[in-house]
Formats: sequence, C-alpha cells, structure tokens
Amino acid sequence: MTFTDYKTMIAKSILFILPKKNFNEIEFLTTKRILEKDGCTIFIASNAASFCEGKNGLKVKNDISFFNINENNFGGIVFIGGSGVKEYWSNQILHKIARKFFEKKKITAAICSAPVILANAGILKNVAATCYPDDKGELIKAGAEYKDAGVVVRKNFITANGASASEEFAEAILTKLNS
Repeated sequence: MTFTDYKTMIAKSILFILPKKNFNEIEFLTTKRILEKDGCTIFIASNAASFCEGKNGLKVKNDISFFNINENNFGGIVFIGGSGVKEYWSNQILHKIARKFFEKKKITAAICSAPVILANAGILKNVAATCYPDDKGELIKAGAEYKDAGVVVRKNFITANGASASEEFAEAILTKLNS
C-alpha cells in the first residue's frame, strides 16, 4: 500500500456516533448507504456495551468505544440523531472528540438533535447551523446561529434538521469529502 492509498483510505473512513438507545434509523441507514455507495467505510462508536438500538428496534453493533477514538484514523465524524442523542448533549468526552475533528479541519457533521453536541462543545459559536426544530433553543443558547433549513454547510461543519434531510445531508458530506 502506498502512502497515497493510505491517505485515501483514511479520508474515506467515516466515524458514526450513535446513541445507545433510540437513534433515528432513517438518518443512520440513509447516510450510511449513500456514503458506502461512494466507497466510504463506516465505523460505529457508542457508549453502548455492544449494540445500539434504534427507535424502531434496529440493532447495530458498535466498533469502537469513545475512549479509543483517534481522529487521525478518520476523514470525518457524523453524529446521528434521535431522542437518545440528548444523553450525549453534555458528554465531555464527545465534546473533546468533536473539537479534535474540528481542529484537524475534518468533516464534523450532525443531524437532528445531534448538532447540540457540537454547539455545547463550543465549536459552533457564531456559526450558522440547523438542528431538529424543537431543539433550536439549545443551539442558540450555546452561541450558534440557528438557520431554519434542511442542511447547512459552513467550513467543515455540516448540520441537518432531521430524517427528511438525510439524503441531502449525506450528499453534502460526500461533496466535502471529495473536494
């Protein structure tokens, strides 16, 4: 494997952060399908002991614990939403991980209620972003500039407001990855 092959492999490795319970299966499956179709390899991280469970019962095995995440091994990070992600809003470990991806100028994406994690990590201050409409107060409180839009792309940030924007969200990630 050449160095260029290695760099391409890292760039196409995407880390998904899933809540251990009640993640949004449409957001997860749609984004994963579109990224994999473009040649990305998806890795799952969670604080679940072994399996994450979606709001409709889909079980997904996690590959990595939060403590073993190294941002140098991935081209980007995607925080998947759903009601279970609210458990992560104040998670200091995830805040640190999000800041590391941001500082390395890697894709830092979040959908539904998950953009609140990025805002609470302090990396969306004065940055336009969107999220699930019911959570916009949390985004604003943390200093983000809330936009009522399906997907908002700013710098290396990609935020989306929910499952209906999943395809556009995934396409925005691919556009950034391939640019």
